[in-house]
Amino acid sequence: MTSQDYNEAVEWLFAQAPNYQRDGSSAYKPGLENIKKLCDFFGNPQDKIKTIHIGGTNGKGSTSNMLASVLQESGYKTGLYNSPHLVDFTERIKINGENCDKEFVYDFIQKLKELPSEIQPSFFEFTTIMAFEYFFQKKVDYAIIEVGLGGRLDSTNIIKPLISAITNVQLDHQDLLGETIEEIAFEKAGIIKEKIVVTSGEEKDAVKKIIINKAKEMNAEFIDATTIESSLESDLKGKYQKKNIRVVLALVDELRRQNLTITDENVKSGLLNVSKNTNFIGRWFEFSQNPLTICDTGHNKAGLEEVFNQLKDYSQHKHIVLGFVNDKKIDEVLEILPKNENYYFVKPNVNRGRNPETYEDLLKKSEINYKIFQNVQDGYLTAKQNCKKDEMIFIGGSNFVVGDFLEKNLLI
Repeated sequence: MTSQDYNEAVEWLFAQAPNYQRDGSSAYKPGLENIKKLCDFFGNPQDKIKTIHIGGTNGKGSTSNMLASVLQESGYKTGLYNSPHLVDFTERIKINGENCDKEFVYDFIQKLKELPSEIQPSFFEFTTIMAFEYFFQKKVDYAIIEVGLGGRLDSTNIIKPLISAITNVQLDHQDLLGETIEEIAFEKAGIIKEKIVVTSGEEKDAVKKIIINKAKEMNAEFIDATTIESSLESDLKGKYQKKNIRVVLALVDELRRQNLTITDENVKSGLLNVSKNTNFIGRWFEFSQNPLTICDTGHNKAGLEEVFNQLKDYSQHKHIVLGFVNDKKIDEVLEILPKNENYYFVKPNVNRGRNPETYEDLLKKSEINYKIFQNVQDGYLTAKQNCKKDEMIFIGGSNFVVGDFLEKNLLI
């Protein structure tokens, strides 16, 4: 297999299957029928591995990577399935921090090309079965599986995990999951399984009640992670990580009850070495010091509120590069933007990337200092050119903005 063979195979996968990350709601295929057929076709590898299921609106990626790091420090061969990827497709499927083998990806895509015609999977369903099969073939001790979107009808919900976690519930993807926080909570709580322990870091009483009631319905023990107090810290920066750490600690407590050997030192070291152990980037990632450039993949109102709250800790004037996808409620985001900074609104390089010209009326009303660009790189380079010695740059608003930025600049 040549690198060209691999690239062509991945391009086929992107082009062949409906891809929500690229195309939005038109590609969203809720329900478990397709993934059940796919898993049956491949011999149900998900039933042959021990899994941990991580759902919620914000913090899924950070929580799953922290837990993976802790398990690795404890000596366990740990699989990790995250989405979306930022730069390379193989980031989605890792074992002990190493991206999925490209030869496996290529060979598996050849098998996907020969599926029976009655199985018509989405891109995410393709990648989910690929992860299950990879983890099974590589004989991982544990696989941490991050929910793609929602929970109840997400293709990852075919697993029977050792424990499940719901980090929190916020307004996001309302076009698919429901307009109210209660409707979204119902979807997120759909990952709770019969007699399988669930933990949550959700703080809102009304939402927590929905999760607790679902747990009772499923005879599943509920662990409230918000009651855990800890001074432990992580190398993943951002004040919001404190909330994710509590969820990780709740997961660890339950895994210990299930006879996993995880020492306090494993936990401490795992939390402090997430980036090194899992190669996780995207959350409060310090790209450079000169000028100070930080990127973060927080992309809904709640996530961006956390981001801008964190930015308040930096006294420097800021050049902020932001871009959004079509389903985001731009007016809600503009309400929380700091007023006295310089903004560079960009169009993410995906089909559902929103052209800032379509919301320029809102920008004018918001009375902020802004410029508009048709791609991420032009916005970033202009911000960098304008950034004085004692100022800083922030890049975010969407996974695709951060991914595009890193792809163009990380190796330069």
